[in-house]
Amino acid sequence: MSRLQGSALWGLGLLCLSANAGASEVVMQFRTQEDASVQAEAAVCAAAPFAANVKLGASVYVPQHQPGDGRVVYPGGKRVGTATACIQVTDPAFPAGQQLNVYMRYNLPEGGFTARGTCTVVSNDVPAAGLVLAGCAMKLVEVPKGFVGGTVSSTSVFNPRKLPGYATGSYYTLYAYRDGSPRDAKKLKEERDAAAAARARE
Repeated sequence: MSRLQGSALWGLGLLCLSANAGASEVVMQFRTQEDASVQAEAAVCAAAPFAANVKLGASVYVPQHQPGDGRVVYPGGKRVGTATACIQVTDPAFPAGQQLNVYMRYNLPEGGFTARGTCTVVSNDVPAAGLVLAGCAMKLVEVPKGFVGGTVSSTSVFNPRKLPGYATGSYYTLYAYRDGSPRDAKKLKEERDAAAAARARE
């Protein structure tokens, strides 16, 4: 395995337990991109604590990073999951500083994670007028069995005007805690290897 391949551990970005004694956190890094073949889950948006007027379906991919500087050198070509985004837009001009209510569902190899929070618009004209850059911060409100909660954050691009050459998508970091004591590292590796082998056979 090359250093570049090794930078994308398991099947979902960087999945790792903290080296600190007694810790049981899990970190995942992945990319989403709006995908016309993925329908936004109506039940997810119906559960949002606000009226969502934008509903997006997306595919989830694993980016690979340059070990020396962390730069993404391959955004990922194989889909490893799907996502639903439920957004409340109050001003379609997307002025800088606007906060958007968001409710997200990520269907990942570890299971389903649901998050609620806000995205803050950073700009609406970089690198082209109408392209929206935003930063999102969310709390995990539903997690798979074995997890107790955590956070999700992103750097996101919205392309509401469908400008050519740009896609709506995000780079995410999901930071979650497992229930109980840390899992055995050897067992985790065996589980990851088995999951990777199963995906290779698909």
